[in-house]
Amino acid sequence: MLGQPPARPQPGIIPADAMAAKAAAENFPVALRALPRRYRDHLMAVYAFARTVDDIGDEAPPEQRPRLLAELREDLERLYAGQPATRPAHPAVRGLADAVTDCAIPMRPFRDLIAANEQDQVVSRYQTFDDLLGYCRLSANPVGQLVLYVFGRYTPERAELSDAVCSALQVVEHLQDVAEDFRAGRVYVPLDDLHSHGCTEQDLAAPSASPELRLVVAAEADRAAALLAAGSPLVGQLRGAARIAVAGYLGGGRAALRALARNGYDVLASSPRPSKGGTAVAFLGALVRGR
Repeated sequence: MLGQPPARPQPGIIPADAMAAKAAAENFPVALRALPRRYRDHLMAVYAFARTVDDIGDEAPPEQRPRLLAELREDLERLYAGQPATRPAHPAVRGLADAVTDCAIPMRPFRDLIAANEQDQVVSRYQTFDDLLGYCRLSANPVGQLVLYVFGRYTPERAELSDAVCSALQVVEHLQDVAEDFRAGRVYVPLDDLHSHGCTEQDLAAPSASPELRLVVAAEADRAAALLAAGSPLVGQLRGAARIAVAGYLGGGRAALRALARNGYDVLASSPRPSKGGTAVAFLGALVRGR
């Protein structure tokens, strides 16, 4: 009726244009135009699910998040049950149907992404870098494994390399979003590293990073760079569309690290993001070198 405010979107339902905007804002290309359509469609379906899970865990009303995540898991189980009577209700889960069938993707990586966001509701600090990597095993590494399944290139050995790349990408994203995460009540910079440099959590509330905090961010960035280097041989093990896609992720991570360095590791005054040109150069370098 005229005069009524527009209906609020249902939590966890992301319009297609908003999903495209979120994909474009990532450090890495989600689904390069150079890829065949079938791969792009499957990658976007996987991304839509992962993005939906994250948005529920971060943006839904806090009291609703556990229920919404549980419902998403139930919908996922309905999808894998494969019975028309139990057709999933959530569009992000229904959208996975073709990818799951065509690429023989197991349920576990999807369940891990939900588990990561459930963990976010009860854990807001990580004491050590190893603790943070444990979180990345749920929040980031499943995405790379899903990508390998989409291209039919999954093996345990390739997954190990992919895990290193994905953990690095997650660490870099946490560094870019230090101020935003702190305002949301979360700290992903390991507390031991903050304390060893004479920093406290309150330093994360400043308008710009202190010299000590910049050293912390630089040290975490070095760790992310080492993870990228450890996982980079994966590119050389792939051919065709899979090689292009993974080179894009690797190049995006390297470009983001360069953006952090150019900004002097001040992640409070702004959120350093790589330029499209810088990402393209890094992508082509990884593609040509095969690492």
